[in-house]
Amino acid sequence: MSAVLVTGASGFVGDALIPRLLRDGHAVRAFARDPARVRHDVPVVRGDAISGEGLGAAMDGVEVAYYLIHSMESGAVDQGGFDHAERESAQRFSAAARSAGVQRVVYLGGLVPAGEDVSRHLGSRLAVEELLLQCAPHAVALRASIVIGARSRSFRFLVRLVERFRVLAIPSWHHFRTQPIDERDVISMLVAAGFSDAVRGPLSLDIAGPEVLAYGDIMERIRDLMLLGRPRLNLPFSVTPVAAKVAAHVAGEDVALIEPLMEGLAGDLLPRDMRAPQLLDVRLHGFDAAVEHALRAWEATEDLAAR
Repeated sequence: MSAVLVTGASGFVGDALIPRLLRDGHAVRAFARDPARVRHDVPVVRGDAISGEGLGAAMDGVEVAYYLIHSMESGAVDQGGFDHAERESAQRFSAAARSAGVQRVVYLGGLVPAGEDVSRHLGSRLAVEELLLQCAPHAVALRASIVIGARSRSFRFLVRLVERFRVLAIPSWHHFRTQPIDERDVISMLVAAGFSDAVRGPLSLDIAGPEVLAYGDIMERIRDLMLLGRPRLNLPFSVTPVAAKVAAHVAGEDVALIEPLMEGLAGDLLPRDMRAPQLLDVRLHGFDAAVEHALRAWEATEDLAAR
């Protein structure tokens, strides 16, 4: 049994990870700005990674620490922008981890596009990764694209667009490709990255589902699995600032999250290799199975109007 810290414990990934760690017998501690939002019966340290508040107490005696914090919200603008907030958080977390002697840090970031054209959003993820890989002897960074899960905000955003637009009018990034991954596979890989003897850091691993899909095809597949009749219209242009505001409004999302995500749709976002499933001993779910699982979990708590 290991002492484990999960930051971002009230978020989508942290909330799904904690039960797996408990099931495996680990002593789990959570770190959150609002402990009331942590849904599991584990000790919770109240704190804020940007200011560093609570990190020392959270790290005390911890062997493995998961860094699942992102700052792409409207509130981050008040702190100099999301990339500045994410860098501050990573620096303070890294300092606390080194001081506490944490042996392994596990980070979930984003896939890095080929070439030098990296968006602000993905550039921030990479900067955080570089900081975290230096803070523990066996730090591991996992890089993912779209995670398919009922509480994944990128997946929920796509579902809401498919559900609420009568025509799938997809900007010019419709032909760029990526490899969405099932949340169940992400959680399994996070657990393995924290405890498997096969992974020794510092190490970065791309994690991805088994299917290469264009973004337009992703939306069509979601549409078909939701049994909807939504004709597809490929647009020859992409006016991201305008499109992001419209899409965020329709989906009921924060434009501060959606605009950086859409800015990153400037090319293929694919893994550089697929060694992670074998190294971490995880069998991958296909795209349709991932979407069906996510939609069922979503409908267990709220209605999907189009289903």
